[in-house]
Formats: sequence, C-alpha cells, structure tokens
Amino acid sequence: MQDLLSDYAPILIFLAMAIGLGLILILAAVIVAVRNPDPEKVSAYECGFNAFDDARMKFDVRFYLVSILFIIFDLEIAFLFPWAVAFPEMSMTAFWSMMVFLGVLTIGFAYEWKKGALEWE
Repeated sequence: MQDLLSDYAPILIFLAMAIGLGLILILAAVIVAVRNPDPEKVSAYECGFNAFDDARMKFDVRFYLVSILFIIFDLEIAFLFPWAVAFPEMSMTAFWSMMVFLGVLTIGFAYEWKKGALEWE
C-alpha cells in the first residue's frame, strides 16, 4: 500500500496545486474585477455590425473573408512546427514534400494577394 501511495504522490501533488491555483485565480478575478463597466465596452460586436439589429440588414463580406484567410494560413503554418522539430532526423522525401507544401502555400498566398483579398479599402 505504501508503494502505491508513493507512486501516485506526484500526481496528487500536481492535482492539488492545479486546483489551488485555479481557485486563487478565480478569487483574484472576483476581487480585482471592475464593478461598473462601460456599456460600450460590454456591448456585443460581431463582424462589423451590431448583433441586435435586423437580421436582414446588409453587411460587408470582407470581415468573413479576412477571418477565413487567417484561419487557412494560420492552420497551414501550424504544420511547420512539428516539421521543424523533426528536421535533423528527416529524410530527403520528408524535406521535399514540405517544400512542395510550402510552394502550394506560397502560390495560394500570391493568388490572394493578386486578387486583392488582402486589401482593406
């Protein structure tokens, strides 16, 4: 029984520290929080228009286009991190497959740039 407790002691200590830190942060937020926030700051804001207006009003599609482009390029760049970590042990096939991936990414970026999707008027 003593061996079992000594094996799980680091996990229990970590769990107790995580719960304690979580409670401390929640209590600190309650204590330090602003009591009278500005109504403009707490108002809902989505995609450049007020969320409580008529649902049939016209809106600018550029907000969605910029967010979609950001998500696409951000996720593709995220694939570079594991590749960079494994770079010293990789084969030439892995290297050139990433070069093809980066080429496709660069061509897509150049296409979006040429079409003016990155311009904000």
